[in-house]
Amino acid sequence: MLGISAAMHLLVDGLCVCCLYLMADASGLGGFAGVFLTYNILAFMTQPFTGILVDKVERRHWVLLASMALLAVAVLTASMVVAAGTVIWGMLAVAVLLGFGNSLFHVWGGKQVIVTHGNDMPALGLFVSTGALGLSLGVVFYSWLLLQAFLLALCLLALAYVSMDDRNDRSDRSGGVEVASRYGRGFVLVSMAALVAFVLFRSFSGEMFSSGAGVDKTQMVVLLMGAVAMLGKMAGGWLAKWFGIVPSMVVVLVLVAVCFVIGGSNLAILLIGIFMVNCTMPITLYLANVVLAGREGLAFGILAAALIPGYLLAVF
Repeated sequence: MLGISAAMHLLVDGLCVCCLYLMADASGLGGFAGVFLTYNILAFMTQPFTGILVDKVERRHWVLLASMALLAVAVLTASMVVAAGTVIWGMLAVAVLLGFGNSLFHVWGGKQVIVTHGNDMPALGLFVSTGALGLSLGVVFYSWLLLQAFLLALCLLALAYVSMDDRNDRSDRSGGVEVASRYGRGFVLVSMAALVAFVLFRSFSGEMFSSGAGVDKTQMVVLLMGAVAMLGKMAGGWLAKWFGIVPSMVVVLVLVAVCFVIGGSNLAILLIGIFMVNCTMPITLYLANVVLAGREGLAFGILAAALIPGYLLAVF
């Protein structure tokens, strides 16, 4: 079930970026920056709200199916918009559909993995990791055929997941500790603020490494960066489980700082920086789920929303 969730994550992110790039090609990029920004804001900044929804929904699989429906309608709308001559309002409609569909899927998947695997860091790392590779595949190989293949595979996997896991859909088996009741609301607020600040830093750092100003962004480099980011997220959960959270974070942050100082246009150093900064993702998710035990959807959504300010800071 975890493997299916991770595969769907790859497909969702690949589908979204593939759809956006196809519209960008057809429109000649005119006005597309606003469309892309709209998508990113909706896909990430709405996740705290979808997290609250997912925490309250008794049958979470309806959230997954709603996400699939939104993404399917987005693909259909995109083809109609391009056929009609890429009307800007149509492109914005597609961005809205993709954004909400993406938001629902990510929070559903995060919640589902957390409650069915006891807030296990390696499991969290596997689920969140594949999106990076999906993005790079969509950027490099985007085409209408690939978009349709992504959508078909996504729908089939979603239906398979629902049919296989229907008996467990109502079951919450979180391994988190109810810290709020032990230490009080103030501790929860301070802890979440610290995690949000760290995720903002991670997003900023990751974008700075990925932008690689002095590196020629060939298709191979884009794919390599996506694969390295994926491996970093996978490895981070295991490193923290084997060596402990604090030692792992100290080593990772030291190496990230070193890569910042000597990175420049050295591709190998940038790749090491991407790997290291992504190692922290399952750790911060684990900690957020401990602090907000029982509200895993909200915890996942808050940290996802924190990615956008860091990303925008690095871009602008």
